[in-house]
Amino acid sequence: MLRLTEIKLPLDHAAEELPAAICQRLGIKAKDLLEVSIYRRGYDARRRSRILLVYTVDVSVANEAAVAKRLAGDRHVGPTPDMAYTFVAQAPGGLQERPVVIGMGPCGLFAGLILAQMGFKPIILERGKAVRERTKDTWGLWRQSKLNPESNVQFGEGGAGTFSDGKLHTQIKDPKFHGRKVLTEFVKAGAPEEILYVSKPHIGTFRLVGMVEEMRGNIEALGGEVRFQSRVADFDIADGQVRGVILADGSRIETRHVVLAVGHSARDTFKAIYDRGVYVEAKPFSVGVRIEHPQSLIDTARLGPNAGHPILGAADYKLVHHASNGRAAYSFCMCPGGTVVAATSEENRVVTNGMSQYSRNERNANSGIVVSISPEKDYPGHPLAGIDFQRYWESRAFEAGGGTYAAPAQRVGDFLAGRPSTACGSVEPSYKPGVHWTDLSQCLPDFVVEALREALPAFAKQIKGFAMDDAVMTAIETRTSSPIRIKRGDDFQSINTRGLYPAGEGAGYAGGILSAGVDGIKVAEAVALDMTGGTASGGARGESTEW
Repeated sequence: MLRLTEIKLPLDHAAEELPAAICQRLGIKAKDLLEVSIYRRGYDARRRSRILLVYTVDVSVANEAAVAKRLAGDRHVGPTPDMAYTFVAQAPGGLQERPVVIGMGPCGLFAGLILAQMGFKPIILERGKAVRERTKDTWGLWRQSKLNPESNVQFGEGGAGTFSDGKLHTQIKDPKFHGRKVLTEFVKAGAPEEILYVSKPHIGTFRLVGMVEEMRGNIEALGGEVRFQSRVADFDIADGQVRGVILADGSRIETRHVVLAVGHSARDTFKAIYDRGVYVEAKPFSVGVRIEHPQSLIDTARLGPNAGHPILGAADYKLVHHASNGRAAYSFCMCPGGTVVAATSEENRVVTNGMSQYSRNERNANSGIVVSISPEKDYPGHPLAGIDFQRYWESRAFEAGGGTYAAPAQRVGDFLAGRPSTACGSVEPSYKPGVHWTDLSQCLPDFVVEALREALPAFAKQIKGFAMDDAVMTAIETRTSSPIRIKRGDDFQSINTRGLYPAGEGAGYAGGILSAGVDGIKVAEAVALDMTGGTASGGARGESTEW
């Protein structure tokens, strides 16, 4: 088959216009176009009055070799790559050791699934509860201000990505099409097939819950084992080799292969591995606020007269501003038609995040507006100092919110003017369990306040109304990414601890559902090869994206 890119058609084009455009591009007659498969569909909104759909398609044509030869110089036409997933190994009969996967977010879920599909019968340890029980606990915080530190937005089956927008796009390099394997498994588990071809696919929380359950069932049917409420408290490491893990109840599991896929908020686990001598280094992350606007404002600003078109859906945005104080302020984890949610995992701290359902039909758009920080400038001296930095400002936010898990909030107009807010305006905050109107400068670092006050008017030049007086800011967003990196080598193992495979967002090698799933696949392959005497490569630093 041939792959054609950059086929542009009007937003409301007729169905027959796509094959006609393909034939025109290839210089063939309609009867010679045998098959068409849409690989990707996005849109070009640079001219809001004339938005174009942009297609990448795979086609089968008569006399394909001749057509390909004739168009050899066309950079938009080439052979369709083989995207089929191939397992790197199969577990030998009689294999006694079972690999252990710690954490069942996207990374741990796919590491466990791939290992199970290769016959290694992994044991997956998840400190939180199964996804439906976890959902009830999470609603307990949102509706009743009752936090379960082991079952919440951060901990439990499905990981932090379950309570997010369910974004499935990433900027990582993926030459082996592992991302396609992730999307294919999601579709098999109940995701809509459109995630295979739309340019910015998403799923939403409600659909993710059922998908996670289906994938867990597949793992168990293949001989894998999932143990909930099984927190790993310690690691048995001797002579630079993992020999087992110790659970909080004192029980021990012997293994020489441990996938550490614990997410960015497993602070006690980070300390446990550091105390055991595993190499850990501090890494940059960002802190800031969640901002809410009417979704209609964002739709109009981004899509103009095409706002509300069913193909385009709720509009998103991506913004960045380099402030005069040397900091970068940028949008993060933008949730069209979503809500702001409580995302703390520790008592007496407030953390915010955003989520959307598949429909993205809530009245507000929300996004993190965050400011970059770094170990060198802001938390020097200790590999785990970023955790202390997060905790300090999360505690300040808890106090500023009134000490009830309400989030401190402020209208943008008041924030820019440097005065406290006392009530909402036309934009009603969506954060549950509620907000406390105040002055956010008391729970944000001074340099963050300075950068945000400069960035918001700058963003308004790109999106009209972005700095509107009544837009709502809630604090604090601190869990943008892991504050540490557990450095690994080309074999995906810790650089000083054999058998320990740091993986996903918590280890500093992913930044969203899709990239975490891809990293889980890569690490599972490395484990399988090591257990069968093969070799792996490509464990260099991953590219962080967003939830």
